[in-house]
Amino acid sequence: MLMTLIQKEIMHHVLSVRFVALLLMCVMLIPLTLSINYRKYNQDLVDYQESVKRTREQAKENPPTALDPNTEVSKFFLKPTPLSVFANGLEEALPTYLGMTRNGVRQGSAGGGQASVAYALGNLDFLFIVGTVFSLLALLFTFDAVAGEREAGTLRINLSNSLPRDVFLWSKLIGGYVVFVVPFLVSFLVGLILLAWQGFPLGESKVAMPVLGLTLISLLYIAVFFAIGVLISTYLDNSKTALIIAFTFWVFTVLIAPRGAFVVAKLVAPTRTEQSVYMEKTVLRNNLLKDKEDKITKKMVETLGVNINLNPETQKKMDEFRKPIEEQFRLEFQNQTYKIDKEYQQEKVRQEQVGEMFSRIAPTSSLIYFAMNITQTGKLKRDIYFRTGERYYNQLDDSYFSEISDDTLAQILQLATRRDTSSKSEKEEILPPPTLIEPALSETLRRSAVDVFLLCLFALAFTTLAFLKFFRSDI
Repeated sequence: MLMTLIQKEIMHHVLSVRFVALLLMCVMLIPLTLSINYRKYNQDLVDYQESVKRTREQAKENPPTALDPNTEVSKFFLKPTPLSVFANGLEEALPTYLGMTRNGVRQGSAGGGQASVAYALGNLDFLFIVGTVFSLLALLFTFDAVAGEREAGTLRINLSNSLPRDVFLWSKLIGGYVVFVVPFLVSFLVGLILLAWQGFPLGESKVAMPVLGLTLISLLYIAVFFAIGVLISTYLDNSKTALIIAFTFWVFTVLIAPRGAFVVAKLVAPTRTEQSVYMEKTVLRNNLLKDKEDKITKKMVETLGVNINLNPETQKKMDEFRKPIEEQFRLEFQNQTYKIDKEYQQEKVRQEQVGEMFSRIAPTSSLIYFAMNITQTGKLKRDIYFRTGERYYNQLDDSYFSEISDDTLAQILQLATRRDTSSKSEKEEILPPPTLIEPALSETLRRSAVDVFLLCLFALAFTTLAFLKFFRSDI
């Protein structure tokens, strides 16, 4: 009996106008979007390689020096990930490189900086298609599953026979879901074949497994909205009213809740800006530098007198009293900047956690977080990127920045020393940028477990409520 009703439901949807709309969306959007985004990834990869090459050539021709505390002596570039083809995520929002200066890490321009209007309009990728387009289509497939039958009078006729209510409702859910996901999976498969034909490394395990996970989470997300549509349909007697309620619910859960949660988070847990933190550290360095120069000048007058002759013996005496003062300055600057960075990071983490917590009331947010993590374009990749940049800065600070002095006399002596030093040894003082390590799949799944759990919970809760309401309805 269940299979017969499912076949009937499948034929009902296949012959409807909405199935034609679904086919057009699947055939036109998914393969075309994947192909376009892969071309964009190739262009981003070329830009990344050119930027790295150009930076290395400039460093060879004109080796950078850190006498100016705001000079970027090295750049740590962010390499684009192939899985951004499916979900662009934070890829365009992250800085293209992290510049290393004595005042700290300076962020380069964001990837979308040259196309701000396009960035403001959003990205058209597989994640957007599933999260926005197919969630709406899922509601359009189910808003009249029960309300339409009740309005037409066929529901009473069907249930007047020996037809269990659970079998009837399961046929609505399963039949509509099968009709929906088959075109979706076929078009997605066509898109993957097209990507592989263009050279996308789909056969690699580090790419194939995330794509499989993205497919499964998309099917679960669509199931959530099927359950929501059936739930709305069981509560209302009129299909037009059910359509309005379904569309209103979609607007709130897909368009408003994920964005509004972070607006609320900015009010609940405000933070400083990146530029204000950088300027705060600059002011701190200038103040400490003034104190250090005063101490060095006072010590110089006490030790060498007013008239100073620059000779090896004088320089040796100056180094003896200058180095402890400079080391004290460096440690104090490190401690103060560490406190500033730690407070700023805590502010950002707190604000982001509040925003994520509020946004997860909508299933769309869970889909987005999971998809960004598994495609390495989300919070996990961002955190690894910035942590690697911080470690690189600490290495440079120990091996290079700590040897640079800020007082004028010391800089003159350093310049004189550099004239007698080969350019090769000068270049070797600056460590090359590290390689960004990609997060492991196990770590990604662990971070995304809460989102998978929430989507399963949403699907189970909405389905259960739909059955409970339908069992208690007076037909």
